[in-house]
Amino acid sequence: MRYLLCFLFLVWPIAGWSQSNENLGEELRKLAWQEGPSEGHISTQATIVVPKGYLFLDDKNTRRFLELAGNPPTDGNYLLAPESLKWFSVFSFEATGYVKDDEKIDPDELLKSLKESDGPGNEERKRLGMPSLTTDGWQVPPHYDAQTKRLEWGTRLRQEDGQMIVNYTSRLLGRSGVMSATLVSSVETLPADTQEFKSALEQFRYVAGEQYSEFKEGDKVAEYGLAALILGGAAAVATKKGLWAAIGGFFAAFWKVIVGVAVAAAAGLGSIFKRNKK
Repeated sequence: MRYLLCFLFLVWPIAGWSQSNENLGEELRKLAWQEGPSEGHISTQATIVVPKGYLFLDDKNTRRFLELAGNPPTDGNYLLAPESLKWFSVFSFEATGYVKDDEKIDPDELLKSLKESDGPGNEERKRLGMPSLTTDGWQVPPHYDAQTKRLEWGTRLRQEDGQMIVNYTSRLLGRSGVMSATLVSSVETLPADTQEFKSALEQFRYVAGEQYSEFKEGDKVAEYGLAALILGGAAAVATKKGLWAAIGGFFAAFWKVIVGVAVAAAAGLGSIFKRNKK
């Protein structure tokens, strides 16, 4: 179930910043922020450069950060963000095995599958007291860069009140699994934030022995390809086999709801680190 839970934390809206601005700021200052320029270690699998003006949190502190945002606590997540916190990104590694990248992606068919998941997904959202959400279309159609081994896509989703939200997701393929890198931003600043996020990803590296090109015969190979990473990974494959039928649609619908929330405005967070440096 960890694969399911690692995505659920981003489903709850950042309106979950339920504390007052002052109290939230105090709690955020308690976190062990690693300032740039430095190097962030993502589990034992990878590293990422933390540029000047950026911040990094290890898994323990990322767990607390996400709890402050009103999200269910999950382990194995790492955070990278600019000091302003106008956006942040969450990294999580899943030991799926080597994912073959020779599958052709059909955006139209994938979108159809995502839309079909809206029904069962919204039934579960209703049970949890959450508003319904429907897939509107691609903000950025799925595309795979064979050179960087990066799969990316952006999805538009419509809330009950008609408000549009957008998520932008990257999957970085490695020798023994896949790194999920998820951008959490607001719709208004998404284009600019996406560029900053993608620039940050240029400094992501798997450690020696874990790079995609270092695959050897006998290594574990995932049962699915690129398309399943968009539809829900292992859960999508299991559903096709007739397993986990009760959670298949629920997984896909919740998993794709990742961004579309204003972060910095929630508590005036951008000034927290400036005050610390005075």
